[in-house]
Amino acid sequence: MWKAATDFTTMRCLTHPLLRRLLGLSPLCLPGGLSQSKGPILSPKRLPLRQSCSARPGLVTATDAVNYWQKVFEANGIPEARESSEYIVSFVLGAKTFQSLNSKSLYTPLTAVQQEQIQQLSNKRLERMPVQYVLGEWDFQDLTLKMRPPVFIPRPETEDLVSIVLEEESQKCEKNSGLCFPVPVPHPVILEIGCGSGAIALSLLCKLPQSRVIAVDKEEAAVDLTRENAHRLQLEERIHILHHDVSYSSAKQLLFWGPIDFIVSNPPYVFHEDMACLDTEILRYEDLDALDGGDDGMRVIKTILALAPSLLKDSGSVFLEVDPRHPDMVENWLQAHPNLLLVLRAIHKDFCGKPRFLHIQKQSR
Repeated sequence: MWKAATDFTTMRCLTHPLLRRLLGLSPLCLPGGLSQSKGPILSPKRLPLRQSCSARPGLVTATDAVNYWQKVFEANGIPEARESSEYIVSFVLGAKTFQSLNSKSLYTPLTAVQQEQIQQLSNKRLERMPVQYVLGEWDFQDLTLKMRPPVFIPRPETEDLVSIVLEEESQKCEKNSGLCFPVPVPHPVILEIGCGSGAIALSLLCKLPQSRVIAVDKEEAAVDLTRENAHRLQLEERIHILHHDVSYSSAKQLLFWGPIDFIVSNPPYVFHEDMACLDTEILRYEDLDALDGGDDGMRVIKTILALAPSLLKDSGSVFLEVDPRHPDMVENWLQAHPNLLLVLRAIHKDFCGKPRFLHIQKQSR
């Protein structure tokens, strides 16, 4: 999946504690620039966990471990030190969040194996590995998906893109059911361009049980991870996953299941000049090709829109996640290419109030 927030106003919004905890890492540099830490300042080996946490030798609780690793992370300049520590400890204890642990789990001494697991995962976080990769999984919508580098990590705002698609489908079904003679609605065929971990495609398959999906990504690691997540969720029979770049020559293969009802994509849309401003976690571990949208951030967006008319049914739609600077740019580009018969129908805002999602529709000839 391709994604990054690119304007500083949005980034300030994402520093709200709740949103940043959901995010797990900040996609852009904050005022002051990137952290240039060369390596751990405080080595955990110099401050034994048992010595630092408990007055009773050998007894370390989950709460002790969280407090300890929070201090180590803070000393080493790790973003979201408390949240990182809580996620790691709760994961080792088999919970989604630290807040969901009961008092018994919080204060029962950790086993030696659990302490070793926490140490190993925390060492990865000290290397600025994103929490999602450290844990090897992350939640998106109602799904728990496997994660591993360099496949791009789905962000919370992309869940809104899925919700917008679902709302559009719901409205379409309501309009049809209100007709005197309802027209049989075929099972929607969905194309996702840039599937990454499969977060968008698999969420739509779960929420639209009659749908079928074609998922495309040019990175083999992304295709493999989407396949793995589809298999774990028992959705592989309804998804066709292709490993190739999207281009005009690929249109015939993309029509494997017939004309497309709608295309959905979270494409690379970071302006090239902003790439150097990405966080250390992203620069070190994530696929930068999944972010770089070229000089105007629209390199892949333009390819998708140029390809859409040959793939979509009449009145079919394209749903895109974009940079807040893109809606006007996309509208001007479509007006300059009237032969595509595409119209910008709606612009939706993200949870920071920034224009982030586009609904573009193909007109009937």
